[in-house]
Amino acid sequence: MAIKVFLVIQNRLRGIMFVPLAYGAVAIMQDLYRFPSKYYLLVIVANLATAWLIVAFATRLINNNLLRRVVNWAAWTWITLRIVGLDSEIQQMLESARIGLGESTISVWQILQGLTLLALLFVGARFLTRTTTTRVNSNEEMSPSMRVLVVKATQVALYGAAFFIGMRAVGIDLTGLAVLSGAIGVGPGFGLQRVVSNLVSGVIILLDKSIKPCDVISLGDTFGWINSLGARYVSVMTRNGKEYLIPNEDLITGQVVNWSYSNDYVRLDIYFGTAYHDDPHNVRTLAIEAAKSVDRVLSSPRAPVCHIVGFGDSSVDYILRFWI
Repeated sequence: MAIKVFLVIQNRLRGIMFVPLAYGAVAIMQDLYRFPSKYYLLVIVANLATAWLIVAFATRLINNNLLRRVVNWAAWTWITLRIVGLDSEIQQMLESARIGLGESTISVWQILQGLTLLALLFVGARFLTRTTTTRVNSNEEMSPSMRVLVVKATQVALYGAAFFIGMRAVGIDLTGLAVLSGAIGVGPGFGLQRVVSNLVSGVIILLDKSIKPCDVISLGDTFGWINSLGARYVSVMTRNGKEYLIPNEDLITGQVVNWSYSNDYVRLDIYFGTAYHDDPHNVRTLAIEAAKSVDRVLSSPRAPVCHIVGFGDSSVDYILRFWI
């Protein structure tokens, strides 16, 4: 973070040095001339340079590049109009331009205010969501599934509150959204059924805690551990580095093998064979000792065992079972 701030200051170093020089020149001009008209343009330049620095540093808090550029240009344009004294005329012109929404109308000025407020509210909601996520993930008393559920619920609550507050601030009647939601409700029957099913399945997975982050699962030909739980899919990381995005619905309706559901123990079976002239007792003893020599192999309560499982054409077949 400190390095990022240092780089931002370094990139804006010329502007930072220009601002005090500009205001110093304004102070000198004020001493030399009694009439402000003599140094009016210099005051505007100094104010614009200051506003440019403030906007440049403030927009660095926005991580999204597109949103940062939009906010940067919008703020810079409005501050420029305000400094040169054209903000009132532009505001009156935007208020006179109105758009009809059914029986009511809304001005372009209200739309711009609403978009600005929504942007600020969404930035605040994103900051609160990140703070909450950091604190929830650091809480070791909560289960991994409960952490994901709390984070997702916080995101929905904060972004939903930001949206409705922004709509109310603009003056849009939210009762009209009931008709819109009714129309959207027809969607699941035609094209959004799988999307809604995945969302509901994701909530069920989080509530019943059947699958948690870091669990080792196998679904069909996919075997790996849970990397993250999303709203629509589960990220499964395999041993060869591939990451599968499995829809939540498949985990609810399909047969899933969770190798670490109740505990983290896994039994391994190793088949091998020896010649007929080898002593079976010595073979079993050596195989068990070899398994116990590995640190990951459990010695109790599930101790390694070795049994004869068959007689081949040229070897005695054994199975070595142990838990890790």
